[in-house]
Amino acid sequence: QVQLVESGGGLVQAGGSLRLSCAASGLSFSMYAMGWFRQAPGKEREFVAGISWNGGSTHYADSVKGRFIISRDNAKKLVYLQMNSLKEEDTAVYSCAATLRGLRIESDVYNYWGQGTQVAVSS
Repeated sequence: QVQLVESGGGLVQAGGSLRLSCAASGLSFSMYAMGWFRQAPGKEREFVAGISWNGGSTHYADSVKGRFIISRDNAKKLVYLQMNSLKEEDTAVYSCAATLRGLRIESDVYNYWGQGTQVAVSS
């Protein structure tokens, strides 16, 4: 069965960095565009970053542009989110997702989702 498993979350001070990983299994990974989303308590889930099937194209939410970097390793079936210069407002549960629809920001086009990993940034 298709499974996406995130790891790397935790508690970090403002200004620090974290690297999230998403391991995929049960799907032809290189056929899918991948995205990272986040959801804070009381707020809607929002798009953070996306990457095309071969890593040739990326897109970032304005709130994280210049601070976060998405990348992928198709041989290892992994997608990463490097988060730098973290801010308190980055606190959320971060989830990875896969879609055959290409690199898009809309959450409803993603077919598969991981369970999420908590990121907490202290001020």
